[in-house]
This record gives sequence, structure tokens and C-alpha cells, in this order.
Amino acid sequence: MTDQLDGIFSRSFGQGSRPVLAVHCSLAHSGAWRGLAEVMAEEITLTAFDMLSHGRSPDWDGQGNYQLLNAKAGLALLTEPVDLVGHSFGATVALRMAMARPHLVRSLTLIEPVLFAVARTDAPEVLAAMEAQSQPIDAAWAAGDVELTTRLFNRLWGPGEPKWPDLPEPLRASMMRAMPVIPASYGTMYLDENATLAPGALDPVTMPALLATGLDSPPVMAEIARGLCRRLADARTVSVAGAGHMLPVTHPNETAEFLRRFWAGA
Repeated sequence: MTDQLDGIFSRSFGQGSRPVLAVHCSLAHSGAWRGLAEVMAEEITLTAFDMLSHGRSPDWDGQGNYQLLNAKAGLALLTEPVDLVGHSFGATVALRMAMARPHLVRSLTLIEPVLFAVARTDAPEVLAAMEAQSQPIDAAWAAGDVELTTRLFNRLWGPGEPKWPDLPEPLRASMMRAMPVIPASYGTMYLDENATLAPGALDPVTMPALLATGLDSPPVMAEIARGLCRRLADARTVSVAGAGHMLPVTHPNETAEFLRRFWAGA
């Protein structure tokens, strides 16, 4: 389990005085933060890494817990107090990092965190509606059709444009490469097998936290944001009009603006 973390790839953007560590979403890579980093280039130095099975990092070998392994990879980069930002699955990794090293996290921003176990407890009917919407994805995976699974998943959670046939073949291939980690993480995301929501587990997360969502994202995401906000000691929520699940990629200017406001207040 340790060896596969040796080749984790990371990069930095910007030359600002504020250190930021960011964790990307599933099927993407560290370069997904480039747009946001360019908007804030004079304000922040943003470091990001490729999760296992993504970008230039090695493939996950199927051993160990995928979320916790990526949190361990991120913690290796967490050597000074930073503003920690995560998106989607990467937001759940960032949360685990904050739980493990709260003294090195000045603030925590979770953008569209996909910890569906929150909604399973707080809003089961909303989660059930999302699960029904996901049935074609599950059926394609059960049938062994990785390309169709990835295409349908991208249709539900991706930016909407460009459409799958219009994506460059290397990009489609990289997304298909990463796709298996998503069904493999069902227990982590839906059943909370890592006990993120267990009594007392989130007590170390006392730094200011922001839960950000896109107003056009599936309704379950707002429920998760509200649920985590209630469970964290010092948290607030923000929603971005006209944005969906991929808001830090599709709306870097709006993301930069709510980060500036949050950090100024924090």
C-alpha cells in the first residue's frame, strides 16, 4: 500500500504569498485547478497532486482504502499551514486530511463534496432520487462496459460541454482509466465505511470551513453541504448561480471571488 504512493505527481501554480493545497475531482487531474490558479496567480501559490489512477500518478493497485491512500498522499505535501481546498471526491480527501492534521489547515473549502452518507442520514428521499438517476451508470458498469459507464457518469457529473464524442481520445482514455475507483469507493462515499461521520470524528475540524455548491448541481449536493455544515464547528455554505458540479472548472472567477471573501473573513 505504501509503494504505490512513491510516484505521486504534484505541481504548483501562481506566485502569490498565500499557500493553497488543492485536491481535484474524480476523472480529472491536478491541472483542473489551472483556471482558478491563473485568476488568483498574484494572490496564491496553489499546489495540487494527481490522485492514484489519475494524471501522472500511478494506478491504484486495488489494495487499501482509496480515499485514505489519497489523503496520505496529500498529507505528504502538507508541510506548512495552508488553505486546503477539495472538489467532489477530492473534497472528501481534503476533509480526511483536515481531520488528520488540523494544526496545518488554516481554512477548509469543500466544493461539491460527494459524501453521500450525509444525505443517506439527513435526506434519504433526495439521495434515492439521485440513485435512481444513476441506475443507467450502474447497469453499464455491471455489464462490464467501462466506456459507456464513463460516458454516462460524465453526462451526469461533468461540465456538459464538450460532449463525449467531441472529447479528445486521450482525455476519454484517461477518464476511463480512472473510472473503476468510483464504484470501488461506494462503501466509503455511501456507507461511510471510514467513519467520517462517527460521533466525535469531526471534532478536530475546528478551522473555518466553507461548503460550496453549484445551484444547478443535483439537489443531493446541497443536502450534503448543509449536513456537513451542521456537523462542523465553524462552517458556512455558499452557492454559485448558473454553476453545476464542476463549478471550480467552469466558473473559476466566481470560485476565486467566494474564496477571497471566505479567506478575508476567516
